[in-house]
Amino acid sequence: MTITPGMLATVTLNVSEKDTALAYGSGTVPVLATPRLVALVEEASVAAVADALEEGVTTVGTAVSLSHLVANRIGSTVTASATVTAVDGRRVTFDVMVEDGAGTVASGTLTRAVVDVDRFLGRAR
Repeated sequence: MTITPGMLATVTLNVSEKDTALAYGSGTVPVLATPRLVALVEEASVAAVADALEEGVTTVGTAVSLSHLVANRIGSTVTASATVTAVDGRRVTFDVMVEDGAGTVASGTLTRAVVDVDRFLGRAR
């Protein structure tokens, strides 16, 4: 199987204290942290292409542009989606969105590169 535009996945998060800006050190309020949103859309993007990758191959994040539009309190539920929009060689681009029951929480784009795990780890510093 190959990675193609239109592939998508969603992941859901029930916001807890460990997901807050306070816990991440990215702010001083107990709301869903922007770094946690980035991790959530990364998780969705990994899931979107997982079945298309051969053993020993994975994707790694290379770029992210995310607008965090709404704060979410502890106890709220958010769902992140990632949809493949383009494939250029080893580079895969995704449209990402995070929503709660009232609308859009965050949106943006994400880019990942397809890599051979052993070769990638051999180059890591």
